[in-house]
Amino acid sequence: MDKQSLIASIAQSPEDTLLLAKIYDKLSAGERRNIPAATAFLTGREQIMARQLTERAGIPNVHAFGGVKGAERQVLCYVPDYYEPEEFLCSEDGPIGAIRAKISAYDHLEHRDFLGGILAQGIRREVLGDIFVGEERCDFLVLRDMAPYLLGQLSSIGRAKVTLTEIPLSDIQVPEQKVKVIRDTVASLRLDSVMASGFSMGRSKAQTFISAGKVQLDHLPVTKADREVSEGAVISARGLGKMKVTAVGGTTKKGRISITIERYI
Repeated sequence: MDKQSLIASIAQSPEDTLLLAKIYDKLSAGERRNIPAATAFLTGREQIMARQLTERAGIPNVHAFGGVKGAERQVLCYVPDYYEPEEFLCSEDGPIGAIRAKISAYDHLEHRDFLGGILAQGIRREVLGDIFVGEERCDFLVLRDMAPYLLGQLSSIGRAKVTLTEIPLSDIQVPEQKVKVIRDTVASLRLDSVMASGFSMGRSKAQTFISAGKVQLDHLPVTKADREVSEGAVISARGLGKMKVTAVGGTTKKGRISITIERYI
């Protein structure tokens, strides 16, 4: 299958087509020249499409990496055989750098403040990876070749002064993710039933969210309420948040299915 046909079999929009073409060109060039090559940061949905592309195209040695374990935004990187993948990706020659922004104890900035302040420097969202806000600091991931630019440009977030330093990936401080554990039973593993349980709403309201295109299942849009959900599935709903089905248990005497959900708060 040629490049255009391959991309057309995966893309769902003109934007997808453009993105996948860039990914194909970048990673296939790396394989052809046998040198490391990495994409920009990809969302969960984009990662799935990019994986399909590289697998169908037969591009080997492609690794997903976000800078820290469990990162939401990740790059795909072609790593030649002469490198140990993990060692290369985490090294100073790898595709991702880390920056720490320190702020005054009197300034209270949130994730959206840092994101807006960084993007205000004229860079695109795909240059940035995950952002971790802590006490008097924020650690964030960035494509390595953009790190010097941000270090020289970013000196304030709104009215708050910030001091930037580049840090090793191993020094990133990831805040503990707060979750609410929900143990419940559902009549079936339909998406609307599981959503109703996890987001504490009626099934009809869950169906409205799904049919309106506001729900993603495992990072992909879904509009069918009867779509079956499996253990490990991640469900996100615009305006409601995100949750993960961490366990699917047995069936009760009344024929209902036991589930455990972690809802991110």
